[in-house]
Amino acid sequence: MADTEHVTVASNILGTIGTVLWCIQLIPQIWYNWRQKKTDGLPPSMMFLWASCAVPMGAYLILQKVNIPLQIQPQIFGFFSLVSWGQVLYYNHNYSQAKAISLVIGTAALFGGLEALLILTLRIPYNKGVTWPDVVVGVVAAVLLASGLLPPYFELWKRDGRVIGFNWFFLAIDTLGGLFSLFALAAQGTFDILGGVMYIIVVVLEVGIYASHIVWRFRYRKLRKEAKAAGVSIDEMLNMRGNETDWVNDAEKRPGDNESQIAVDQRQVSAEVVEQPELN
Repeated sequence: MADTEHVTVASNILGTIGTVLWCIQLIPQIWYNWRQKKTDGLPPSMMFLWASCAVPMGAYLILQKVNIPLQIQPQIFGFFSLVSWGQVLYYNHNYSQAKAISLVIGTAALFGGLEALLILTLRIPYNKGVTWPDVVVGVVAAVLLASGLLPPYFELWKRDGRVIGFNWFFLAIDTLGGLFSLFALAAQGTFDILGGVMYIIVVVLEVGIYASHIVWRFRYRKLRKEAKAAGVSIDEMLNMRGNETDWVNDAEKRPGDNESQIAVDQRQVSAEVVEQPELN
């Protein structure tokens, strides 16, 4: 448990940096969604789960009395997650603008009320030394946070590891925000394990997203060169060649495969000619 006397100057500074990064992390993604007018590859479940995570995360960190920047961090994180969620509904799920905005505002009010209720309800036993309910809330927050980063992996699987729909500045800022927040917890007198787990989950799963796209770029390096030489986008080239997995399977065949197959076909044709009965 992190109490106020354990909060150091270094913890406050690192926590402030992490908070600033997480305050602006989704702004590049929100701007990217608006500019593209589509959110292909950005699952709505990810943003909704992240917004949901802010409720128990905020209650947990407030009850733990960590530094103030870390206490307000989940609220900002949840708000921008809801905004991005609303964009996904509007651009890719045919929600009207009014309906999407109403859902975002209504959900934000509901989540705010639930967090306040959690804090007021759990503060009484927490002040009496009964901390297990707060621990349960922290576990729920960690599970929701991890769950929010699982839908992108399904999108990666559908596209053979390629990342689309994500703004790389958003991912980089999010990862740095998680790292600085983790350092802030380590810099205070006692390390809060559950809080640390939440930030570690973010960093590890996002590193997996980076790695997936790097591998994709390596596997498709020849096709990307062809697309560049032809003056077309990689998406246009993939559409001409078929789906991504089929193209990679064809590209990874051994050089002699095509010649071998031609020879087999020629032998089969010759055999068919020999076996045909003569016409009288």
